[in-house]
Amino acid sequence: MSATAVLVCGPEIASYGFPDGHPFGTSRHDAFMDELEKSESSGRLDRISARQATREELEYFHTPGHVDRVAEMSRIGSGFLDLGDTPAYPGVFENAAFVVGGTLNALEAIMTGPVPCAFIPIGGLHHAARDAAAGFCVFNDCGIAIEAARRRHGLKRIAYVDIDAHHGDGVFYGFEDDPDVIFADLHEDGRFLYPGTGSRDEIGKGAAVGKKLNVPMPPGAGDQHFLEAWDEVESFLEDHPPELILLQCGADSLGGDPITHLAYTEEAHAHATRRLRILADRHCDGRILGMGGGGYDLNNLGRAWTRVVEELARDPAR
Repeated sequence: MSATAVLVCGPEIASYGFPDGHPFGTSRHDAFMDELEKSESSGRLDRISARQATREELEYFHTPGHVDRVAEMSRIGSGFLDLGDTPAYPGVFENAAFVVGGTLNALEAIMTGPVPCAFIPIGGLHHAARDAAAGFCVFNDCGIAIEAARRRHGLKRIAYVDIDAHHGDGVFYGFEDDPDVIFADLHEDGRFLYPGTGSRDEIGKGAAVGKKLNVPMPPGAGDQHFLEAWDEVESFLEDHPPELILLQCGADSLGGDPITHLAYTEEAHAHATRRLRILADRHCDGRILGMGGGGYDLNNLGRAWTRVVEELARDPAR
């Protein structure tokens, strides 16, 4: 059976996580893979490994000072990379750089074909700012992928869509004044959840005003709330048709996640992916790069990400 989507997986990205009972542990990759193997779509994937991103690639998005600090803290092997959410440990630099390299490998695969869709489970590290780590995110592979798509592949308009429970603040503020990054984010209202950003009135700055959409969701919002909000996202993307779609599909927006308060099921993630495929076929030659993002209940993330992959790998004719 010929492959219909690319999957980046393996020990190189599985090792990204934090010790001592941290919510973002190193068991997340294998929990997803165990669930995926039960799906018929498992046999339709071209599985590729990650590589370590180069310093030049890290600096597509990040400042040299941030890259230097992560390298030094990784050498020291203790302390925190931010105000307390993201611990340093020996090798954290290399592990984080493998995630970036994995996302870049996925991007390269879909840009060079023949398969237009790809997924990386341990990716979508959307909180890291250009000059700082934040919220379990050391390097922002989303932002680096956006820059790589423009520098390497000549794309101009890129859509970043985020359905993680947390606002994708690192991406939003990293491109807040960039009119060619179309940003749409459904997230739990920042009055109730980290990082406290992403209000309705955050619509971009300067030339980018109106090119950013933030949709705060109330705690307890379920699939019906999601579907109603999704219609707005889809209309927004149609008004600003992209050449590539990045989907950050954090599973912490499913009900029962230990650190968030939304109540979607995995069918919300399937719906978003299915509808984005239609839009991508119309505007982007089918190109979608899915990134796992958050999710701290292992059963939830296994189900949600498997549904995303099933939709990415589905035969477009079906």
